[in-house]
Parts: sequence; C-alpha cells; structure tokens
Amino acid sequence: MNNKLLVVGTMAYDAISTPFGKVDKILGGAATYIGLSASRFSLDCGIVSVVGEDFEKEHLELLKNQGIDLSGVEIVTGGATFFWSGEYHNDLNIRTTLETQLNVLENFSPKIPEHYKSPDIVMLGNLSPDVQIKALEQLKAKPKLIVLDTMNFWMEHFRAALDQVITKVDVISINDEEARQLTGEFSLVKAAHQIHQMGPKYVIIKKGEHGALLFYKNQIFSAPALPLEEVLDPTGAGDSFAGGFTGYLTQTGDISFNNLKLAVIYGSAMASFTVEKFGTQKLVNYTPSMMATRIKAFKELTTFDIGLKQTITQYE
Repeated sequence: MNNKLLVVGTMAYDAISTPFGKVDKILGGAATYIGLSASRFSLDCGIVSVVGEDFEKEHLELLKNQGIDLSGVEIVTGGATFFWSGEYHNDLNIRTTLETQLNVLENFSPKIPEHYKSPDIVMLGNLSPDVQIKALEQLKAKPKLIVLDTMNFWMEHFRAALDQVITKVDVISINDEEARQLTGEFSLVKAAHQIHQMGPKYVIIKKGEHGALLFYKNQIFSAPALPLEEVLDPTGAGDSFAGGFTGYLTQTGDISFNNLKLAVIYGSAMASFTVEKFGTQKLVNYTPSMMATRIKAFKELTTFDIGLKQTITQYE
C-alpha cells in the first residue's frame, strides 16, 4: 500500500470528569485518537510516539489490531506514560486541567522508521514544536501535505519554535480562541489571512459545537457541527477530526481545495463519534455503516434547493 500517513504525537492515559460521568484511567493521547480515526480509511498508518513500561499490552494490541503500525513507538523501560487529568464544566467547551505528568514525554526524541520516511501525508499532532521539527528533519522526501495541530500552551511558551514549524506546513488546524491568540486578530477571516502569510496554504479554524471553517486564498468553506442527542466527553474530538481529515485525504490522494472540503466533513464525522462516549470507546467500536449514516446526516443538514436567479430578482 503506497498511501502512507505518518502520525507524530502523544500516546497517553487520561482521567476525565464531565457533568455526565467520570473515568479514572483510560487510553488517550493525540496520536491515539488520530491513529484510530485515520485507520478507518484505506491507508497505511504509522504512529511515532513514546510510552512507558506501564503502557498496557492490551492497548498496544488494540491499536495493532486496527492496522496501525507501531514500529515508531518507543517503550521506555522503567518509565511512566504521559498522563493528563481534566474536568469539563457545564459548558463543555471549557475545561480545567487538574494534573499533567509528562513522564517519558519530557525527553522524547522522535525516531521515524525507515519505511515511513517518505510518507504521502504527515500529521503533526499536538506536541512540542521542537519534537515536531525533529520529526520533519528526518523525512527523505517532501510529502504531499503536512498538517499541524497545536494549542495555546505552545503559543505562550514556545512561540519561536512554533513559528518555525508553521512555516514548514501546508495545513494548520486550531480552534477559534487559538487563532485569535496566534494572530492578535478578533476576526477569524483576518486571523486566517495572517496565518496564510506565515506559511500554511490552508487554515482550519474549529469552532467546537458550531462547526469548522476551511480557508484557502480568498475562499471559505463552512462545515456545520452535527447536532447530537448525547455528548459525554469532548476529549480527543479535535484529534479525531485530524485523523478523519488526514485519513480521507491519504486514502483519496487528492489534496485539492474541493477534496479538502470533503475531508473536513469526514473529520467532523469522526469527531462527532468520539464525543458520544468517554475516551476512544466509540472509535474502537466504529463500523462503516456508522460513517455512511453520519455523512448522510451532514448532507441533509446542509443541502437546500433554491432558485438563485429568481431570488436575486425578487430582492432587487
């Protein structure tokens, strides 16, 4: 299989509390969510990450059984896996980090396996910009697309390194708050224009329950968020979006603006699955029929018939 997706990111354990429940230790991490989402497409997906000796074999087997290549995952003898604990409030867009234990992630230096040094697409999950740069430096050929996910922590404390990464990527995926922080612009249109000037050809600005915006030159595509009856846990939604987005693009091999629009829809669908259960539960139990049903729902939500010429004439 030639359509290769390289994912660089974290594998972790999370403890999560939301208004709808609590879990003390579940599988998490950006690369985990991205890999599980991307593996639902027809591709060759490999993860580069690091875990401690405490990372359970059943979780490694779970990922392998989904067709994910873990030859780039370093297991540190005697080390402890990255751990994050957080609490979501009644507004699930707001969360409080209770505890972060970097553990083996603190000294992580990515080592890309030889057979993944010429991938079609690279997905840089939310991680230290220094690690992201080290990963890109190991590539033998320029990928069709390099996609970056980042967050406000790196903007606040590692801005110089982050700016360096941003110049090297084709797509950046951040939320609206992060876009405003990165650029100092309140208008998301102005923010996207400024980010274009920093390097990325495409800018994705996620708006949580209000969908996502895709910017390319002077064109804008707006994707809705699917209204759901039940939302239990938003953790990993952005990473699942990234996995669906890059998974679809890797499968099709088409990186045109029109196909990126479809990729945003597929990414949104994967994110919508994730939030319905705690952690990776819904991604693990995914079936192709689930995607077909969800894509149909997105289409019905956004499609309408109107006689444009007649409407324009009516209001002239």
